[in-house]
Amino acid sequence: MTSEVTYSAAGVDIDLAEEAVRRLARHVRSTFRPEVLSDIGGFGSLVAIPDGYTEPVLVAGNDGAGTKPLVAKALDRYDTIGIDVVAMCVDDIVTSGAEPLFFLDQITTGKVDPERIEQLVMGFAEGCRQAGCALTGGEIAEHPDLMGDDDFDLSGFAVGVVEHADIPSKSSVCEGDVLIGVASPGLRCNGYSLARKVLLDGHPLDQPAWGGADTSLGEELLRPSVIYAPTVLEVFDEFEVHGAAHITGGGLAGNLTRIIESDVGVLLHPTRWRTPEIFDRIATEGPVSEEEMQKVFNLGIGMVIVVPADQSSGTIEIAARNGHEAWEIGEVMIGDGEVQWATE
Repeated sequence: MTSEVTYSAAGVDIDLAEEAVRRLARHVRSTFRPEVLSDIGGFGSLVAIPDGYTEPVLVAGNDGAGTKPLVAKALDRYDTIGIDVVAMCVDDIVTSGAEPLFFLDQITTGKVDPERIEQLVMGFAEGCRQAGCALTGGEIAEHPDLMGDDDFDLSGFAVGVVEHADIPSKSSVCEGDVLIGVASPGLRCNGYSLARKVLLDGHPLDQPAWGGADTSLGEELLRPSVIYAPTVLEVFDEFEVHGAAHITGGGLAGNLTRIIESDVGVLLHPTRWRTPEIFDRIATEGPVSEEEMQKVFNLGIGMVIVVPADQSSGTIEIAARNGHEAWEIGEVMIGDGEVQWATE
């Protein structure tokens, strides 16, 4: 007689998935806001719009961590990579002035490991606490055959709310505005395929990142992304924000062109901010050209806020109060919708 075939024998273990969900419940509930109406285990997340909005607009965004999870896997450390996914999502939607309300995660793996799943969700929860949003649910997808047992990937989805009248438009960015760049101490989640190709060639992850470094290469590559959303929201509350750009794939130029009209341009002054050492190492060890570095990496600026010139110092002060370095890195001028780099 042919033995009975089970789902577990086919590679999907429902019991392990249920154990993973049991482990993550307390981490998820620790992020709940008053607006959360549902609990873990439902088919959908129920979240009310906060009081006080006259014409509320919902803003949504989704993203992942690129190939950064490969570094987490190599180091067997999974408790921070979720922070990166939250950062990629909430820092996208906050550029519209939206307060992040809730976040949903997606973990896809070849085989469910409850302990690793818990570590990953701990990162999601920490990112949500930093952003002030609720982790209201998600998905654990087990994909045997499609992925190896030890393989996994992460993504997420954030929803925020903003008053319609407060959403900046491209036409708001005008000649004479200044660009405030908020520091990124590392790569965030962008350019990891290039960074890994350059930096991991003969460089052990457990050794100093470079001569004199007080962190290992692995620690440097796994450095969690800064979450800028609370800082940006505070600037929106106190000043006249004409635009904001989350500096991810495409670098400064590629993302700044997304928030300006074709009749203005931006002049960036790269000597006005501090570029973290890791970018210099990638450029020299590649070698990677200056043009390619500008196109792929944030070069030390993770968020740009565009404000009138007389609000520059106040914006920088808000960033400092929130623990971020910030600089006036450029200005808006008459142009053709392009970004130029000053050569001084």
